[in-house]
Amino acid sequence: MRTKNRNPLFVLLVASSILSCSASQANRAAPVEPVAPAKVVAPPPAEPTEAEARDFIASVDRQLRKLWAARDRGLWVNQNFITEDTEALAAANEEVVSEYVARAVHESKRFDKLDLAPELARQLKLLRLAQTVPAPNNAAEREELAELQSWLSSEYGKGEYCPPRLHGKCLHLDGIEKILRTSHDREALRDAWDGWHATARVMRPKYMRYVELANKGAREIGFSDLGALWRAGYDMPDEAFSADIERLWKDVKPLYDELHCYTRAKLHKKYGKTATDASGAIDASLLGNMWAQDWADIYNLVEPYGGEPSLDVTGAIEKQKIQPKEMVRMGERFFTSLGFDPLPATFWERSLFARPADRQVVCHASAWDVSWNGDLRIKMCIEPTESDFVTIHHELGHDFYFQRYQAQPVLFQTGANDGFHEGIGDTLALSVTPRYLKSINLLSRVSDNPKAQINQQMKMALSKVAFLPFGLLIDKWRWRVFAGTIAPDSYNKSWWDLKREYQGVIPPSERTEADFDPGAKYHVPASTPYIRYFLSHIYQFQFHRALCRIAGHKGPIQTCSIYGNKAAGEKLRDMLTLGASKPWPEALALLGGEKDGDASALLEYFAPLAEWLKKENGGQTCGWK
Repeated sequence: MRTKNRNPLFVLLVASSILSCSASQANRAAPVEPVAPAKVVAPPPAEPTEAEARDFIASVDRQLRKLWAARDRGLWVNQNFITEDTEALAAANEEVVSEYVARAVHESKRFDKLDLAPELARQLKLLRLAQTVPAPNNAAEREELAELQSWLSSEYGKGEYCPPRLHGKCLHLDGIEKILRTSHDREALRDAWDGWHATARVMRPKYMRYVELANKGAREIGFSDLGALWRAGYDMPDEAFSADIERLWKDVKPLYDELHCYTRAKLHKKYGKTATDASGAIDASLLGNMWAQDWADIYNLVEPYGGEPSLDVTGAIEKQKIQPKEMVRMGERFFTSLGFDPLPATFWERSLFARPADRQVVCHASAWDVSWNGDLRIKMCIEPTESDFVTIHHELGHDFYFQRYQAQPVLFQTGANDGFHEGIGDTLALSVTPRYLKSINLLSRVSDNPKAQINQQMKMALSKVAFLPFGLLIDKWRWRVFAGTIAPDSYNKSWWDLKREYQGVIPPSERTEADFDPGAKYHVPASTPYIRYFLSHIYQFQFHRALCRIAGHKGPIQTCSIYGNKAAGEKLRDMLTLGASKPWPEALALLGGEKDGDASALLEYFAPLAEWLKKENGGQTCGWK
């Protein structure tokens, strides 16, 4: 049964129709057309205001603090207790964060045309960069990407190799690295190198999918690919930033070439001409490091002058049986000598200082503020070595940076750029001079004669200068992968092409596209941009030179230690307190007046060694094809 229409308009129209019909029959008049109802037009949306933008950013600040703290707490548990459950929880947290950030970025676009206060405009800009790997809008793809990221990181942490000569005993990365640091048996070195790199093969297909999804997420928030997003964090146009990186590399390459030439000659002496290929590129397994990024552990093979005072800090740490936590306390004392507040009691309760015997963990050293509000920690499987002693200073540099900018809005709670964050601890490590090491009983004696100085410079260069091309090539590879100029079927070949081009190194064994050697480096499966480390190795010498001037140091900067200097510490704290609230050239200028990345401080630091190397390499054919 139909219901009755009680609408008055309906009744009126029916009545009108009847009257019209009657009139038509009587007068033959034209029919009356019904009147269409008027459209209801919504008022145009109000123009956004600065007050609305400020409220929006305040809401984003509150939400990100909660979401990032929950994500990082879950990630801390995952990396310290690697299981399928903790992987799933970490992935779920990452998915929630990525969904919120993507949504907030899209919502923020309504403020794009406003002329906003600088600090507000900068937060909106940094919001677009807040997610290192932005997720696609599609929910299923967002979940898949989060799971891929969690799986790749955990797979790296679970990696191990079981050398046949150990009859079933398996080694994690730190055990495999010890072979590369200490052995001079070429077969053992090659076996250790091959064994670790084989652990990354399983990552290859999932990394290909990760690239697809990460690029899609980046495009959806306005970037051409993920690499373009990463390069957008340097307060420079993309083309200008890429050109600046090349300028800095061009400045330091001659020094690297001389170090490569000298080291190659020493390796020929130890291992014969097979230490290199016909073009002069060095076998990567002979340089004391899994990725040939730091050559300090072959210092005993390349020491310029024997008989000088020992620079063996590792031996002193082992002899004195200094425990991991005490090594960290020694690092903390350097920062507090400059006027920094001590680390909180929770740091000592919650940090990981040694590899646990009962579970799998990601041992790659890292620093954390889990709460984004002072819950400072490090996670590091500390070995009694000089390398780890220096790494401790590096990681504490992150924590003391976190400490200084805690009061900033959450989007400013990062470095002026990521190269700053990586460079702070290393800057203080430049003040860990032989005299400082003697003062804390890690060296028995020091000498001021020129031969001792060259020895010390060589040891530093094997770490700092040798690293420079490696710091450049990882993101050179990834930027091209993200841009599509390196296709999946040439991932590994392109990796080794760049290793040869920039580092002058070759693999110790045949590589194919079944391998995925980039994945054997933590930062690739962990989605950590890497150009920051190249920049940090430039910036740290600039920071050091500026701080030495503030401290009133007289003499060469390579002899300067700012330990205990409150004036230098105050200026450093001022810069760190800014976080990312100002473009990085302004932060740099606050410390020393300079506004550009400048390799001259690094070259000034190593000037004595550079002159010595040129003389020592005289008559040799340096370089490689």
